[in-house]
Amino acid sequence: MGLIKFIALGAAVGLGVNYLIKKREEDGRSIFDDLTDKAPEWFNKAKEFASEKVELATEKIRSNNG
Repeated sequence: MGLIKFIALGAAVGLGVNYLIKKREEDGRSIFDDLTDKAPEWFNKAKEFASEKVELATEKIRSNNG
């Protein structure tokens, strides 16, 4: 039974990777290409969000201690 699960999982992963890297006919790009192009923008947004939350937490700690 473990072998069947392993085969099914491998097939699912293989199909998923194939879906992500398959080029579209209309523009010749894949979903993976789109994700890698947008990743730096998302990373910068995440950094800004994290720094804002750290600032808010710092202000709350300072106001509670003061």
